[in-house]
Amino acid sequence: MAVITLTNENFEAEVLGSGTPVLVDFWASWCGPCQMFSPIVDEFAEENQGAVKVGKVNVDEQPELAGRYGVMSIPTAILFQNGEAAQTLVGLQPKEALEELIK
Repeated sequence: MAVITLTNENFEAEVLGSGTPVLVDFWASWCGPCQMFSPIVDEFAEENQGAVKVGKVNVDEQPELAGRYGVMSIPTAILFQNGEAAQTLVGLQPKEALEELIK
């Protein structure tokens, strides 16, 4: 499954209404650490198809979503389970840190 681009319009259906856990990466195009984190998130999504959905929120295009979940620094990865923000990682993380979230 490809990584989903999340917006205000599809966030509720794709994340809050999901029956599976959803990892959401909050990022921006100008953010160096975000650019390094993006391929890690993509690889994680590829390797965990079926176990977790993965989506990305561009904070410049969707500032309301970033504000709603208290994203102050990017990259920030939030794992949603049953429509709730369950765990948060802030800053550039190794793939292993993402894998620990879904154990």
